[in-house]
Amino acid sequence: MAMDKLSQLKSMTTVVADTGDLEAIRRFTPTDATTNPSLILQAAQHESRRARMAELARESTDIDDAVDAVAVEVGSEISELVPGYVSTEVSARLSFDTQATLTRAHSLIERYERRGISRDRILIKVASTWEGIRAAEQLEREGIHTNLTLLFSFAQAQACADAGVTLISPFVGRILDWHKAKEPNADFSGQHDPGVQSVKRIYEHYKGHGYKTVVMGASFRNCGEIEALAGCDRLTISPQLLEELATTEGTLERQLVSLEAETSPPEPLDESEFRWEMNEDAMATEKLAEGIRKFMADQRKLEALLAELRR
Repeated sequence: MAMDKLSQLKSMTTVVADTGDLEAIRRFTPTDATTNPSLILQAAQHESRRARMAELARESTDIDDAVDAVAVEVGSEISELVPGYVSTEVSARLSFDTQATLTRAHSLIERYERRGISRDRILIKVASTWEGIRAAEQLEREGIHTNLTLLFSFAQAQACADAGVTLISPFVGRILDWHKAKEPNADFSGQHDPGVQSVKRIYEHYKGHGYKTVVMGASFRNCGEIEALAGCDRLTISPQLLEELATTEGTLERQLVSLEAETSPPEPLDESEFRWEMNEDAMATEKLAEGIRKFMADQRKLEALLAELRR
């Protein structure tokens, strides 16, 4: 009997749901789930949540407090549906402030722990800026696991591995978007996809040097990108693409194979090297800045909604 591609993918890669939609999580039974400001906004806007959102808003000391309360509320509900990690993001507004990121991360973890949810179940999501990576390094020393997001460059991946972060989320689809805008007639299918190539390079570098950091491909535009990364440690996938995989039969071949570490890790990047490498990578520089702006745009919408509900 032919198997659907989602079932085959689950046999070689840990499947993560990229959503705050509880019904989708129940349906596709992922191991982990990730959220971000855009997904939290979508979840908060559901009419069924409105009364609870208003209650949280009124109980909060200010809008920042309300935003975190909503994120932890959604994350707590998700934690009851998945056996593994739930990712909750620190405000993108703090992407260039290490100390403020640490303070906010501690607050999020304390909120989860007050609900009886262990820090071992939570990944604190932080943008892969130099300042975010430094905050993640400190959090990992404290036993708080991190997910470094908005990752577009090899330099970001190197710095995250140097910092010993638990997991990185290299973006696939947004890299493809940038290249398609530059070369609209090029063939970017399958293994020609520059986002796929980026994740494969990072994966092979990590495995070849024995890094423990988990590689979780993210931001997919189509199932072809997912299939081209079958075998990656983790893949976080939207409900729409999970549905497509679940209803498609055919053989899914493993594309990424974990290698034995052959050499010790290279010397860590210092700040000037990191910033130079980012400066040399126009795509990564542009997409990181754009990603932070987009997350903040949705966070501002959430802040406006909660401010209205506080009245």
